[in-house]
Amino acid sequence: MEKSKSIITVVGKDQTGIIARVTTYLYETNVNIEDISQTIVGGFFNMMMVVDTSEANKEFLTLSQDLEELGRKVGVQVKLQREDIFKSMQRI
Repeated sequence: MEKSKSIITVVGKDQTGIIARVTTYLYETNVNIEDISQTIVGGFFNMMMVVDTSEANKEFLTLSQDLEELGRKVGVQVKLQREDIFKSMQRI
């Protein structure tokens, strides 16, 4: 099956468990993390992941909505975008 790359961004006030909560959800939905970068600046957490959703056991829209809801529960903003849309937005 062809890979379906997407970008996940996580931004918010740093706290224990952010990475664990997001990566556990990805594991449970069979989303593969291909690359990950995270930083903490001035107490604010920022993480960006390149993921492959081609084997996910949920539809893309559901993944996106679930991640946004997870972010609300944790107190951060989580966004899932398809790679091609993310690249287009960065050119604007």
